Amino acid sequence: MSRPIVALVGRPNVGKSTLFNRLAGQRLAVVHDEPGTTRDRLFATVEWNGRIFALVDTGGIEGFDAVVRHSPLATGSADFLAEIRAQTEMAIADADVIIFMAEANVGVTATDGEIADLLRRRQKSAGGVRRPPVLLAVNKGDNPERRAMAVNFYELGLGDPIAISAAHGIGTGDLLDEVVALLPPASPEPADSTLKVAIVGRPNVGKSSLLNRLLGAERVIVSPIAGTTRDAVDTQLRYMGTDITLIDTAGIRRRGRIEGGVEKYSVLRALRAIERADIVAVVVDALEPFTAQDAHIAGMAVEQARSVVVVVNKWDAVDKDSHTIEDYRLRVREHLKFLDYVPVLFVSALTGQRVNQLLPTVIEVQAARNERIGTAALNRLVQQAMDQHAPPSQSGQRLRIYFVAQVATAPPFFVFHINSRKLVHFSYTRYLVNAIRQQYPFNGTPLRIGFREREE
Repeated sequence: MSRPIVALVGRPNVGKSTLFNRLAGQRLAVVHDEPGTTRDRLFATVEWNGRIFALVDTGGIEGFDAVVRHSPLATGSADFLAEIRAQTEMAIADADVIIFMAEANVGVTATDGEIADLLRRRQKSAGGVRRPPVLLAVNKGDNPERRAMAVNFYELGLGDPIAISAAHGIGTGDLLDEVVALLPPASPEPADSTLKVAIVGRPNVGKSSLLNRLLGAERVIVSPIAGTTRDAVDTQLRYMGTDITLIDTAGIRRRGRIEGGVEKYSVLRALRAIERADIVAVVVDALEPFTAQDAHIAGMAVEQARSVVVVVNKWDAVDKDSHTIEDYRLRVREHLKFLDYVPVLFVSALTGQRVNQLLPTVIEVQAARNERIGTAALNRLVQQAMDQHAPPSQSGQRLRIYFVAQVATAPPFFVFHINSRKLVHFSYTRYLVNAIRQQYPFNGTPLRIGFREREE
């Protein structure tokens, strides 16, 4: 079941990240993800009153304040409105609920008015298409006088302003109540037993070209099927006896000078695709340096416990020698350190170079995703690891691991029965994960680790 998406939008420095961190703190984690995942996240899972949704921090509509203060665009030129429109409409298209944030102490700005005008007009149904509802959160209401200023924001025409202080948690519960009330009804998606592969990446890295090349491969039977994303059609194919559904996110592509800002909203569509997938093909551009967005997208896949294959596209255009592939592979490992267990493919969607390796790799990764280690073999492995490197101690008490079992697959989940959680250090958890991978690589697949105390 895909979780609803709630997007934070607004000017820079209105407190979106502070609110994001505040609401993300409500997450009740059941298991511990594999250590090393990027912490610079753009989304988090939030649970409130029994409803679970994905909260997305869009990072702000960057530069609007500077544009308003320092350029003739402040008068409302077509370029300025086009930039607002492109970024805001991206959020509208992909979110289920939008939280539009403003500042009580600053008051209504010209930029707030432009964004609100677009949100308000786009909320009106067009051709029966549902538009996401908008909640107006007036932040930095740190005292009663500040919170009283929220009445000034009625002029934006977005309903009742909700006065909050993200820094102090004031009013955030009321805001979450409103969010949950507006979420679409929870309903399970139709059963789909196919292997689902999402093709994700920054704009213009060649996702659509890669998809088209894959569909032109030999021994592939293709049929279009309806998808659940807002503007994409999934493609179903059969390859070497395996039914595969390709989830395309080509709709995030945009061109022109506004591309940098719009990229931040691409996280919404990438997140929808990742949540529906078993395996995520993260496509990067061989001709461009790695960016934070590449790491964000890959990090989302790991956070959602999806298996990953990194696809370096446009390899035909790279000047090469005998060391180029290995040098670039090391560069991938350096920038995506938390994905040192994933396969890296070097392809050209334009020429077809090595594209035929992707589907076999996906099938191999899926097999690893479903692999299970026998309990006896697993405990022998862990005991050997403990003999080579004793568990840490604290105040004279040493961590004891009594028993370990793999309790799930897809992805593999291991539960360690121990004497005390307070003795578990992240470095030793990483050591245990690496010890397991030495004998069972689980190619492309994150491992999840949990700890249970004996009395539990």
